[in-house]
Amino acid sequence: MASSQAPGVNFTGLLRSNRNYRLTWIGQVISEVGDNYNNVAVFALAMANTGSGLVVAGILIARAIPMMLAGPLAGVMLDRMDRRRIMIGSDLVRAFIAVAFVFGVPAGRTWLLYVLSALLMFASPFFTAGRSAILPAIATEGELHTANSLTQMTRWSAQTVGSLLGGAWIAGFGYEVAFLLNALSFIASAWCIWKLRLPAGKAPTRATMSEVQPWHDYTAGLRYMWGTPLIFGIGLISVGWATGGGAAQILFSLFGEGVFQRGPAGIGLLFGSAGIGLVAGAVLAHRIGPRLNYDVYKRIISLAYLIHGGSYVLFAQSPTFAWALFWIWMSRAAMGVSNVLNTGQLLRHVSNDYRGRVFATIESWSWTTMMISMAAAGLASEYVSPRVIGAWSGVLSSSTAVWWAWANWTKRLPEPDNT
Repeated sequence: MASSQAPGVNFTGLLRSNRNYRLTWIGQVISEVGDNYNNVAVFALAMANTGSGLVVAGILIARAIPMMLAGPLAGVMLDRMDRRRIMIGSDLVRAFIAVAFVFGVPAGRTWLLYVLSALLMFASPFFTAGRSAILPAIATEGELHTANSLTQMTRWSAQTVGSLLGGAWIAGFGYEVAFLLNALSFIASAWCIWKLRLPAGKAPTRATMSEVQPWHDYTAGLRYMWGTPLIFGIGLISVGWATGGGAAQILFSLFGEGVFQRGPAGIGLLFGSAGIGLVAGAVLAHRIGPRLNYDVYKRIISLAYLIHGGSYVLFAQSPTFAWALFWIWMSRAAMGVSNVLNTGQLLRHVSNDYRGRVFATIESWSWTTMMISMAAAGLASEYVSPRVIGAWSGVLSSSTAVWWAWANWTKRLPEPDNT
């Protein structure tokens, strides 16, 4: 079909008129700012207690592995059981784990940071994939594009603001307070989700725990994805992005501290510029999304990944810090556009009975690839310069554009029938 989407409401109109979405959004703001308090606190604590960059890389990998393992189970449970209750349970479990980080503050207990980080991330997909899965149930068709754009923009804004506030808060009040605030943020998020009232007929097929067959149900989800080329294709380009995206998690620190010799402030500015770029991309995608027909959408995705990867190569070769900030902003702005548009397609086309599995599976695939990318970048940093690693990271991410363009050109990405 070639028709574009119907225009939706604006951000303030959505928040004012849709109680369910407003509650979900408030919970998202609180919990994701708290998440970034935790991120800053854990990595700063690891460096303060050990002075080892390898410990930081180890914690990143300790977080990635559980995300990879939890994804299939989270997707099945979100599709076969009450999504709202699963999300509340995830929040409450994460609140308990967040409090436990206080016991990892004293020097000599770094092992706790690995264990607790792993547990925290294992519980996360049950909420993050659930939030995506329930979005079409709490937003009307006319609101869905705006709801998706605002959800993505809020996530990236919270990362930027939370990281900046987290560093300042830790400096003034200590690690313990940051961990306790993170725990309180999960409790607040659970309260918001508990207050939701989902419309009748918007829930997937329900089952008791004894009726859930994890492997059977998960493979059924994979067959569903394979049988819908657009959905499978979006999953594959998420993997393609992660081949270079994982390395970026380590390269920001290497460029800020080593290449440009700007110290922690330089690292913060790079992350901040990246976050602002993602928000700008989300705003642009929100404006152009309703005007795009399906064929134009597919061409924009190729262009966005090409700009993303190419800009990252230019970032890696930037002669000055100012140019580095510009190119990382450009790279992430392109990613913001593609992420919002791709997620919008998934929200419209994925069947409600499979939505949890699709979002959790794509998240799991991305984290698996990012873990390999992070490990490869960390190992390569011992032998080659960050500029070389950055260039290859950009090339790998750009290759996604070539694959997507080829699939589109050869008619392998037809629009699903359920539009």
